[in-house]
Amino acid sequence: MRFPPPVTQLRGPDVTARITLPGRAESLEITPPAWAAGYPPPVSRRVYAAAHVASVDGGDLVDWDATLGFRDHLWAHGFAVAEAMDTAQRGMGLSWGLARELIASSAERAAARRAAGGYADLACGAGTDHLAADGGHSLPAIADAYAAQLDFVQSTGANVILMASRALAAAARGPRDYLDVYGPLLKQASRPVILHWLGEAFDPALRGYWGGADFESAAATVLDLIDQAGDKVDGIKLSVLDASKEVALRRRLPAGIRLYTGDDFGYAELIKGDEHGHSDALLGAFAAVTVPAAAALHALDVGDLTGYEAAIGPTVPLSRLIFEAPTYYYKAGVAFLAWLNGLQPRFSMLDGLERKRPAGHLVRVFELAAAAGALRDPDLAVSRMALFLREVR
Repeated sequence: MRFPPPVTQLRGPDVTARITLPGRAESLEITPPAWAAGYPPPVSRRVYAAAHVASVDGGDLVDWDATLGFRDHLWAHGFAVAEAMDTAQRGMGLSWGLARELIASSAERAAARRAAGGYADLACGAGTDHLAADGGHSLPAIADAYAAQLDFVQSTGANVILMASRALAAAARGPRDYLDVYGPLLKQASRPVILHWLGEAFDPALRGYWGGADFESAAATVLDLIDQAGDKVDGIKLSVLDASKEVALRRRLPAGIRLYTGDDFGYAELIKGDEHGHSDALLGAFAAVTVPAAAALHALDVGDLTGYEAAIGPTVPLSRLIFEAPTYYYKAGVAFLAWLNGLQPRFSMLDGLERKRPAGHLVRVFELAAAAGALRDPDLAVSRMALFLREVR
């Protein structure tokens, strides 16, 4: 797609920056958002933001300064960090070797931050992705692979998220196989873990996970596992992009087990909840809309439901766009906003994933980010957007 040259203009204290975008007759005016510089961790909800990885060269070279600095940004706004997950391109550019280094580096960063009196909760993904992807694996081999990664994550002092396994999805022949792998694994956990249910929109290789032909039968397997696990499960992160299914599962969970929404379409209502309960959150979306989401959660903590809805509501259209099909390319939107916000020096991702979303999609991301108050420095965002438009002409 070819675009005309962008027109940018700085003006006045009330409107920091303007830019003329392709397809718009009028200039887009961006007002500086009125959010605080940081927020404490919420007390009424437990919330994780799944963090992405910045690249130096669009290959396999990680920009460690930007990547770890982004974790500081999330912690400063009250979010626990979900590390080395789908958002970090696990299985889509981030090898297990790089994931090990990322987990160890983030755990070290978190420990230093806590030692200095700061907030830095961290949970990291343990899976089976070091197994070769070109063949079948036995259930014992898959269990051993899980155990090795579980042990590594625990050795860093981080909490554990047991990621869904492509190898297990390919090898399992029914619910019993999942129970036979996960049951003994949970006994090895030194602290309660978060289970991970990632729908096929995020990873088609996970179709039919938990051994069920439909959501209800898969949910029954999950509930059996949780019942058998005793105190080894903190909660389950559910990413099926269906709020009604999430609420149904949430209401069936045993007391004390959290439902972490992974619904990047319906999180606002799911977190708000109803008279029967609410969801906590583990979201890639919160890496994209960090500051307005933090403001919303702070409002919810103090009982300001109007303030919560005013802050969180405009982020939902932006998140829906970022996560539109093919959903697994959503990471490009997260990285694009990090770049626009000055949190990484270049719009570059592992394996060149930033090229998987067309320019027109990213122009719309910019527009909706401005509407959501997700551009923390409008001058910088406009400058970088103008550069992006010149480069894609």
